[in-house]
This record gives sequence, structure tokens and C-alpha cells, in this order.
Amino acid sequence: MDTRKVKHTVLLKIALLIALLLAIPRTLSLFDITKKLVDSFTEVSMPDISIRFIFMFLMAFIALEYNSNYKSLYSHFSIVLRTSLTVVFNAVSFLGLVQLFVFIYPLVTQQVLSDSEIGFTYFVYFVILIVGIFIAQILRDQIVHHKDLIENEQLKQQNLQKELTALKNQVNPHFLFNSLNSLNAIVRDNKDATTFIKNLSFMYRYILQSGEIDLVSLEEELRFLNSYAHLIKTRYQDRFIIEMDIEEKYLETEIPPLALQLLVENAVKHNEISEKKPLQVSVFSEDEHIIVKNDIQPRTAFVESTGNGLLNLDKRYFLLKKQHIKISNDENVFCVKLPLSL
Repeated sequence: MDTRKVKHTVLLKIALLIALLLAIPRTLSLFDITKKLVDSFTEVSMPDISIRFIFMFLMAFIALEYNSNYKSLYSHFSIVLRTSLTVVFNAVSFLGLVQLFVFIYPLVTQQVLSDSEIGFTYFVYFVILIVGIFIAQILRDQIVHHKDLIENEQLKQQNLQKELTALKNQVNPHFLFNSLNSLNAIVRDNKDATTFIKNLSFMYRYILQSGEIDLVSLEEELRFLNSYAHLIKTRYQDRFIIEMDIEEKYLETEIPPLALQLLVENAVKHNEISEKKPLQVSVFSEDEHIIVKNDIQPRTAFVESTGNGLLNLDKRYFLLKKQHIKISNDENVFCVKLPLSL
């Protein structure tokens, strides 16, 4: 049995719309408007019906099209600006279309609209506009809801894939850790080697555990990044420099696992690292963002890359935190900003 329910806000909007529409005839009768209008209506004819149908269709279509689709074009604006633009466009469309109808009607039907019928036309078109706005908002709510369902389903699929991968590899970690422990025992007199092996072991365990969770604390991610940075510095020595400056208040905030490591790895992969051009990567917090940046110094040798790393990170970030990462390469500096929500 399907237990899904329609949102209460959607039901309230539909109920309000039905109540308003059904109340219109009684409201008109209250002020004796109906009888006055019938006496002043122009004669019914095919041109009369046709021109009225065309213009009412246009009013309904414009109201639905704009409020369903085109409002989303400026969804990034402030709520005051969005509301102002919506009111202005709907008002201009409403007034402009009624004025155009009043102008064209006598040319098509050879009849003149009375003042009371013109007033009633404004009223009818206003009702069409309100109905269009209500229905458009309901449609937008359904689209957003459907989009959320799709994103949640995608996240479930990714989690299932992670679980499947973990099951496939459940034997391998024991073998690897046993091998690393054996290697550590062999080189225990070499401090640099034992430190390297410990960091490698920690990293591999962290990667395995991250496959089972969607978010980790920034403190955990920084601990992993330190281990990764140690491996990189072991290889490049003084040619690789990483600076970290994270405010303590952000350490408990959560981010997708391996996010920082991916950004540092991306810098190492795509930039020249040499005695003449050492690579410096900065990781710091600023304005509720964690920022990873480095000078752009492209490698001369070809680097094989799918180009999907940052794209996938952005998708993960949006699915899990409903926020996008920010990427820039201004003034020969590559910079990625990860939003932090306290």
C-alpha cells in the first residue's frame, strides 16, 4: 500500500482556490452586479465568443507559463526582489492584456463594450490571473518535491553501491593491514619508514570507514589530510608545502569524507612541483567556508584526468548538504570554497 501523502500546503492552496471560486457568484449577487451586467452585455456572436476565448486563453497561459517556469530564472535573487519582479510582471501582463482586449474587441465584433462590461472584464481576467498563480505554485511545489525524491533515490543508490563495494573488499583489508604490520616490524628501526607506514595504514582504514558514512566532522577530515600530506611530503620533500589554519569553532561541522584530500590531490596532480617551482597549498577557514587554494603552475607533461573529481564533489555536497561548492581561478590562483554550516 502506498503510504505517501500530499503536502498539507498543497491541499490548503487548492482548498483556498476552490472556496474563492465558489464564493464569486454569491459575492456578485450581494452587490446586485449580476443583473446589471446581463442587461449591459454585448450581443453574443461567433466573433464575440472567439475573441473572448482567445484572450482568456492567453491570460491563463501567460500566468501559468511565467509563474511555473520563468520565475525560477531569478530564484537566486533576494526574496524582496523576487516578489517585486513577480508582482510587476503579473500586473503588467494583466493590465496590458485587458487593455488590448478592450481595444481589439470593437474591431472584431463591431460592438462597443459598456463601462460595466469593461469593469467586469477586468474582474474576470483578475480571477484568471489569481487561479493561474495558484495552480502554477502548486505545480512548482510538485516539481520541487519530485526533484527531492529523485535526489534522495540517487543518494540511496550511491549508498547501496558503497555497501556492495565494501562487501566485495571485506577480505582485502585484513590482508593489507597484516602486510603493513609485518612491514612495520621489519623496518621498525627506521623512524621515517615506520611513520610513513602508520600514516598509510591510518589513511586506508579511514577510506574504508568513510564508505559506510556520508558525512564526517571537519576535525576527522583534517586528521586524515595531515596523514595524506605526510605521504606527499615524503615524496616531494621541501618542494611541497601545505599550510592549515582552521578556526576551532568549525571543527565539529560536517563535510563529505575525503573532500579536502581530493582538493589537495587535485593540486598535486595538475601542477608542476620542482625545486624552482615548489607547490604551496593553503587550507583555511573564512566566512563560514573552508578554502583550499594554490598558485596555478601547470605541468609540462601530460596528466591523465577524467575531469570529474570536482564535479562529483559538488554533486555529493549538494545531495548531502543542499549547498554547492565554489570554484575560481582568478589571478592565476586556483581556489575551491566548501560551505560550512554551523
